[in-house]
Amino acid sequence: MAPSVQSLPTSVSDEKCANVKWEELGFGFYRTDNMYVAKCKHGESFQEGKIVPYADFQISPCSAVLNYGQGLYEGLKAYRTEDGRIMLFRPDQNALRLQSGAHRLCMPYPSVDQFVSAVKQVVLANKKWIPPPGKGTLYIRPILFGSGPILGSFPVPEYTFTVFACPVGRYHKDKAGLNLKIEDKVRRAFPSGTGGVKSITNYSPVWITLAEAKAQGFSDVLFLDAATGKNVEELFASNVFIVKGNVVSTPEISGTILPGVTRKCIIELARDSGYKVEERVVPVEDLLDAEEVFCTGTAAIVTTIASVTFKDKKTGFKTGDKTLAAKLFATLTDIQMGRVEDKKGWTVEIDRGHQG
Repeated sequence: MAPSVQSLPTSVSDEKCANVKWEELGFGFYRTDNMYVAKCKHGESFQEGKIVPYADFQISPCSAVLNYGQGLYEGLKAYRTEDGRIMLFRPDQNALRLQSGAHRLCMPYPSVDQFVSAVKQVVLANKKWIPPPGKGTLYIRPILFGSGPILGSFPVPEYTFTVFACPVGRYHKDKAGLNLKIEDKVRRAFPSGTGGVKSITNYSPVWITLAEAKAQGFSDVLFLDAATGKNVEELFASNVFIVKGNVVSTPEISGTILPGVTRKCIIELARDSGYKVEERVVPVEDLLDAEEVFCTGTAAIVTTIASVTFKDKKTGFKTGDKTLAAKLFATLTDIQMGRVEDKKGWTVEIDRGHQG
């Protein structure tokens, strides 16, 4: 749901972290100290931006983002390791996905190096807000949007790229697994639409569906494809996987499903574990016949799905410490937190001397 400003509970501070009761940290917006801002005029390229104190934007009521929804966002995390390092996880993949989305929405975009540099600067500028190991992560939100005024004509005169960050705990706290509703009426994305990019317009249209499901006691919603209404696609903000025997299946990327960075990693890690991984059309019947189901995402990480309800019929799946989801969660978070050697080259340590 839409984030609301929350006050962080305070505790005794130490020299590394902010004065926060980290064990009470939830997943929501908490105001930190600094953010990054860069602007770009039409026909030009993004130049290096700067770190400024966190503050509200002054924006034209006629801006492209407010009138036409021209905007994208990304999500990634910074991790504090047991030995004191600060790590990012595959930030180049978020940069490339932002570029793909910007092309789709007709916007200029920062280079991969500019994107990663901006993220690093924001992390260092808010370093005290990175939770201690095991207590959470620093969630980083890059946003690209049309900030210039436009009414009916094109092009947009100005674009803004900004990055802010806030500490977060677990997105899904129910260790028993999620209880999903398969939505058979409302569709999240449509062929040739924007479901395959992280457009800001993808989320609020299905908030009402998510709110109704939560009011009925469900954890989240699993959406079906718009073309046939017979195949599973993804959750509100997560990719989905099913397991049957030695085969792991996930809906193929076909323009209506977001190409998740975590999804990409889990496919590789599952194959490393000896599983056959299929990216394919996944009919509802295949999901209902699965032995295990889980979802993945930057916020969700790897989360077990305990059950789904489809047309009032509830189907349960395997849960617990011996599931593939539990194994993949442990493998992935060990890499992200620097607890094991990163043989994939996925992590990026932030140099304390980084200046952009």
